[in-house]
Amino acid sequence: MTQEQQPERSMTARVGRDKQRYGPNGDRLVAGVVPLSPDGTQVLLVQSSARKGWVLPKGGWETDETQAEAACREAWEEAGIECNVEKDLGEIEERRTEAQIKKNGAFAPRALYRFYEVRVNEEKDSWPEKHKRNRQWMSYATAKDQLRDRPELLEALERSSIKRSR
Repeated sequence: MTQEQQPERSMTARVGRDKQRYGPNGDRLVAGVVPLSPDGTQVLLVQSSARKGWVLPKGGWETDETQAEAACREAWEEAGIECNVEKDLGEIEERRTEAQIKKNGAFAPRALYRFYEVRVNEEKDSWPEKHKRNRQWMSYATAKDQLRDRPELLEALERSSIKRSR
């Protein structure tokens, strides 16, 4: 599953939900990536937008793109990486409690995630959300620890082919 060379990327992150896709049960459809280093030993995580921990790049799948395109757009906006999809990791249902979801607003919907394993081709020095997110390469063990409170993200990591060193 390789992608063609992407056109020049926007330096402005998409905002709002006017093009957001929703599933038949009202779940917000979210696309994300598990960005692996070329040798498969590390994964790139980004700080959550509130800077309260580390997450995988992800965001809403919009009506004018495929789900894989949405995942790669989110990788660009949040992590400043150009990447190629290598593997579809499948759907992962929301695992957070209603209380955790409602922290994002009283009417925040549950999410249904689809993650893709990607190989990072290039890391840019400047990207749309650089002002609010740091990025960091981590080993499997470190990333697993950082994602322990986000089981849906941890499951995406576990489904990937990252090398798990002992």
